[in-house]
Order: sequence, then C-alpha cells, then structure tokens
Amino acid sequence: GMCHLDAGMTEQGLREIGTDDLDLVVLENVGNLVCPAEFNIGENFRIALLSVPEGDDKPLKYPLMFSICDVVLINKCDTLSVFDDFSKEAMKERILKLNPDAKIFFVSAKTGEGFDEWADWIRTEISEYQK
Repeated sequence: GMCHLDAGMTEQGLREIGTDDLDLVVLENVGNLVCPAEFNIGENFRIALLSVPEGDDKPLKYPLMFSICDVVLINKCDTLSVFDDFSKEAMKERILKLNPDAKIFFVSAKTGEGFDEWADWIRTEISEYQK
C-alpha cells in the first residue's frame, strides 16, 4: 500500500541478504517521480532513470526529483531519431539548472551506448567509497 521504500525497509532487506561480500547494492525504489524523492532510504547516491520517449520536459514537471539526484540516466537514446522533439541539450540544461552537480548519462540498453561512461562512474565511486 505504500508508494515508496523507506530506510527501515532498506535496512531490513540488507540485513536479510547480507552484505559482507558485496561492493554494490542497487535498490530500485517504487512509485513515480514524486514520492521517492521525498524519502531517504539510506542510499549513498540517488539515481533517476527515465527514457527518451517520456520527453525532455520531466525536470520541469518533477523538479524535486531532479534537484536531489546525484545521477540521471536517460535511456533509449537509440530512439532519438523517432522522438525527434526530444532535445538532449534541453534535458541537460533543465537538469543542471535544478542541480548543477548532477551527473547525466545518455544511454541505450539496446545498443550499449553510454554504458562505458556510466560503468566508469560507478567503478570510481565504489573505489572512492572503499577508501
């Protein structure tokens, strides 16, 4: 009945699976672009995932989510030729206006575009966290 995870749920889940042998745990919060933005779940980084077909206006509609995200992944970049009204530049500008420190990665799960940069960022952050 809830529209989001909370820190207690995160703690319980991590305790149950154990984390001794893990370098990275990814939690996919449930809900929309409103509720999850309002709750800390004990994460080190907040990552928003959206896709080109959703439109480049999402930061205008959901400013809180984009103002608190450390990373924004924009998937389905392989569809840019079909969704020609989507502007990568407008999307970046809108996100960075809300959150100048946000990292933005344009990726395609279909073609693999952008995943090298995304994976490099993850590896760097894990390395820094472990120090």
